[in-house]
Amino acid sequence: MTAQRTTPSLGFASAVWLIANREITMRLRSKSFLISTAILLLIVLASVVGGGFVANNTELTKVAAVGSAVEAAEAPGTLDVTKASSVDAAEELVRSGDVEAAIIPSENSPTGLEVIALEEAPGVVLQSLSVIPEVTVLEPVDDDRNSLLVYFVALGFGLIFFMSALTFGMAIAQSVVEEKQTRIVEILMATVPVPALLAGKVIGNSILAFGQIVLIAAIAGIGMLASGQDILLADIGPSIVWFVIFFVFGFVLLASMFAAAAALVSRQEDMATTTTPITYLVMIPYFLVIFFNDNDLVLAIMSYVPFSAPVGMPMRVFLGTAEWWEPILSLVILLATTALTIAFGSRIYSNALLRMGARVKLKDALTGAS
Repeated sequence: MTAQRTTPSLGFASAVWLIANREITMRLRSKSFLISTAILLLIVLASVVGGGFVANNTELTKVAAVGSAVEAAEAPGTLDVTKASSVDAAEELVRSGDVEAAIIPSENSPTGLEVIALEEAPGVVLQSLSVIPEVTVLEPVDDDRNSLLVYFVALGFGLIFFMSALTFGMAIAQSVVEEKQTRIVEILMATVPVPALLAGKVIGNSILAFGQIVLIAAIAGIGMLASGQDILLADIGPSIVWFVIFFVFGFVLLASMFAAAAALVSRQEDMATTTTPITYLVMIPYFLVIFFNDNDLVLAIMSYVPFSAPVGMPMRVFLGTAEWWEPILSLVILLATTALTIAFGSRIYSNALLRMGARVKLKDALTGAS
C-alpha cells in the first residue's frame, strides 16, 4: 500500500537543517552513544600514552665492563654499561645481581671479548656483541619505520573507519526503517521534501561522524605530545589530515547507500537483507589494510577504489609511497563517485520511502514502477 504524498511547506535548505538538527539532537541525547564515544576516546588516549610510556621506559640490560671492553659494550647502544675497575670487581657485580653479566677483554677469544654470567649465558648481551657483517643493499628504501609501527597505524586507520562508518551508517538505516514502520515518515513528508529528508539524515550523521573523527585525532595528538612522541606525531600528522578529509566524503557515500538500502524495507527484521552488502564494503578495507599493510600493490589499488580510499591513501601517505598528486586524484575520484551515489540513492530513497509492506525491488525503486 502506498500513502498519498502531500506538498511540503518548508524550503529545501530549511528542511535539510531541520532534519539534520533532529538527527544530531537525537544522537546526542542517547546515553549509549555518549558512553560509547567516551569509551572509544579513552581507549585511543590510553593506547597512545601507554605505547609512548612503554617505548620511553624500556630498560636496557645492565652489564659491567672492564678496560678495553667498555667501548665494545657501549657501541651497540642496547646495554646499560657500568665500568668496573677489575675483573674481580666485575664478577662481584654479577654475583650480587647488580648486573646481568660482565664483559672483559680476552686474548683467547676471536672477538677479543669474554662474557661472564652467573647461571646462564645472557642472550641479549650475546646478541648485542655479535659481529655483524657488512651489508650492501642494492635497492635501498629511505624508510626507517619498523613493521610493528606500520601495523599499528594500519590498525588505527582501519578500525576507526570501520567503527565510525558502521556505527553511524547503521544508525541512519535504523532511523529510516523506524520512521517507515511507525509511519512517522508520512508526517515528516507533509512538511519536508523527500530529497531534503535524505540530505538532512546524511548531513546530520556526517557532522557527528566527522566530529568524532576530529576528537579522536585531537586526543591522539595530545596523547603523543604528553608522552613525548613529538617525532612520531610529526611523522604521522599529514596522513591523519588526509584520513579526516577522505573519511568525510567516504562516509557521505556510504551514508547515502545505507539510507537508500533501508528505504527498501518496512521492518527492522528485514533491514539486514538490504544493508549487508554495504556492511561488506565497510569491512573489506579494514581487513585488507590489516593483512596487506606492507603490500604496495594492494595499497595502491585500495587508494583509488572509492570505498577503500579513506584507508588506503592515508596509509600510502604515511609510508611515503604516494606521489604528491595521488591523494588529490584519488579525492577527485571519490568526490565523483559520491555525487553519482547520492543521485542514485536519492532516487531509490524517494521512490521506496512510502511503499509499505513487502520489500521493494531495487529495479522498481530505480524506475519508480509500482
